[in-house]
Amino acid sequence: MEIGYTLMGEQSGPRALVRDVRQAEQAGFDFAVASDHAFPWLVAQGHSPYIWSVLGAAAQVTERMPLMTFVTCPIRRYHPVVVAQKAATMQLLSEGRFTLGLGAGELLNEHVVGGGWPSVDVRHRMLREAVEIIRALLAGGYVSYRGEFYDLDSARVWDLPEGGVPIGLASSGSASARLAGELADAMIATDPDPALGPLFDEAGGSGKPRFGQLAVCFDDDVDTARTRAWEQFRWFSAGWKVNAELPGTSAFAAACRAVRPEDVAESIPCGSDVDAVLEAVARFSDAGFTHLALVQVGGDHQSPFLEWAADELLDRARSV
Repeated sequence: MEIGYTLMGEQSGPRALVRDVRQAEQAGFDFAVASDHAFPWLVAQGHSPYIWSVLGAAAQVTERMPLMTFVTCPIRRYHPVVVAQKAATMQLLSEGRFTLGLGAGELLNEHVVGGGWPSVDVRHRMLREAVEIIRALLAGGYVSYRGEFYDLDSARVWDLPEGGVPIGLASSGSASARLAGELADAMIATDPDPALGPLFDEAGGSGKPRFGQLAVCFDDDVDTARTRAWEQFRWFSAGWKVNAELPGTSAFAAACRAVRPEDVAESIPCGSDVDAVLEAVARFSDAGFTHLALVQVGGDHQSPFLEWAADELLDRARSV
């Protein structure tokens, strides 16, 4: 399994993210993914820069690491035509190292453009149209399209990379896993649910990469790590089906009001125990994931984590 690094824009500003991804490549991480939000989940995280600008800079300060959105929603805040243009530009800037990770979005980020929040089945239909449009534009030429949700009038992306752009789709349940298998070149999930892989395979995903994500909170002091994980990542406990429907940071704070530091530590390895991280990594490996992106909780605590990962974690994690 390849081990990647997450540029978590909700907890770091743009310059810090670029600095950290450069160090991650030097530390030996295999790839990097970047979240694409308009809001952090909690006020304590405190950031949310425009990640596409960050990725453009990341492409210039790295040389070998593949880069990926994890994930972009192409159905509300961004129009699919704009996403196709951005993806093509990123593939050119990175010289073929970019994968476009897409998902059906969260109300937290997409509400900013107004117009209400569709139900999940409608969002999946919108996502299908968006993927069709993006693939058509990345294939080259003028594209006109008349769909249930989107219309295109002679759209074209002028600067196109050879070979196109691989597309990954986020999966959190049976419907999205099947959609990923049918439409995408890779599956993306944050939960090591062993049921997702077979559904992805049956719909056409057999043999394709499966990307997971694991939050960790490295610190030499385990109590400090647990406190920081609770302060910044207790929102994670509700699960994506709940998180996708919450409208803002105050709603996330209310939804996780009863979550205790010890509850967060049950799902996020805290401290400097390599074996605890490897145990969590194994759950993804056992579920058939081929790639796993690690998130270090705490924007100001990336450099010590990257040094520790290089010295003690990466080689062992790949062999789990």
